[in-house]
Amino acid sequence: MGVAEQEAVKQLKLLVDAADEPLKITFQNMHQGYPIETLVRFLKARDWNIAKANKMIVDCLNWRLENGIDNILTKPIIPTDLYKSVRDSQLVGFSGYTRQGLPVIAIGVGLSTFDKQSVNYYVQSHIQMNEYRDRVLLPAAAKKCGKYVGTCVKVLDMTGLRLSALNNIKLLTVISSIDDLNYPEKTDTYYIVNAPYIFSACWKVVKPLLQERTRRKVQVLQGCGRDELLKIMDYASLPHFCKREGSGSSKHSSSGETDNCFSLDHPNHQQLYNYVKQQAAQIEPVAPLKQGSVHVKFPETDLECAKIAVTIESEVQKYEGQNGSGLCNSLHKLKVGDA
Repeated sequence: MGVAEQEAVKQLKLLVDAADEPLKITFQNMHQGYPIETLVRFLKARDWNIAKANKMIVDCLNWRLENGIDNILTKPIIPTDLYKSVRDSQLVGFSGYTRQGLPVIAIGVGLSTFDKQSVNYYVQSHIQMNEYRDRVLLPAAAKKCGKYVGTCVKVLDMTGLRLSALNNIKLLTVISSIDDLNYPEKTDTYYIVNAPYIFSACWKVVKPLLQERTRRKVQVLQGCGRDELLKIMDYASLPHFCKREGSGSSKHSSSGETDNCFSLDHPNHQQLYNYVKQQAAQIEPVAPLKQGSVHVKFPETDLECAKIAVTIESEVQKYEGQNGSGLCNSLHKLKVGDA
């Protein structure tokens, strides 16, 4: 960082240190021992404007307090069959690490249907995965690497994109807004794989609407992206849909469910689910776990996000008769989903 950036961090730290005690406590839970690096993320998200970064971080801390985010990893989605239905329709998983130690998050954009449970369960699951990444995966990566690791890479599989994905635009806007406002600058690179022609056509229209720092993070790879991704990670860390050309589906793998990083049967999802249940047991070791979703207050839709949503819908409608025209899911994640 240059002198100006260092001074901005110093000034923002003074503002955060002067916050009320409850905000300072949740800030400690959020930064996980890396307060300066956390302040830098919020400054980057607001182009190093101290006043805007301070408002953003105070709003974030209040959101965490109001919605009990510090305790969300003690709220398992139960029973297991219910959680499995969330996992089967919200295709997200952790497949391993890059050689630099960054967690690899896989997202099945085209085949996520979000139609098995209520919106609140999908939002709860999304926030829990964010918090697990920040509290467990990233600290573990930092310990292993012997240095700060604060970001991940995301591999977005476009297999199965359909116009029907527009039905999910409201939910995706909610998730994107949560990420943009509360988990900024958490993604190092977005890798797009298995992209149909419609994605390339619409990407040309949407790309200019994205902020420059987001555009720089996006790489559209050829085919399943295996050869390019193997330059930054070992074969074992590849998402299952990148391990062979023409895999045809993000949901199913010839190696079985334990190789499918979206499946609840995958070891990494089992670790996450067991972690949440263990945390819950420590809080209430005797009382039975309560069924029901955590209700999180949805943020107001970001104007830029709304503009992009309209553009995506307009472009997709032009290709209504073509196969694989459900682009909105992916580009919404790109816009703003820096988490």
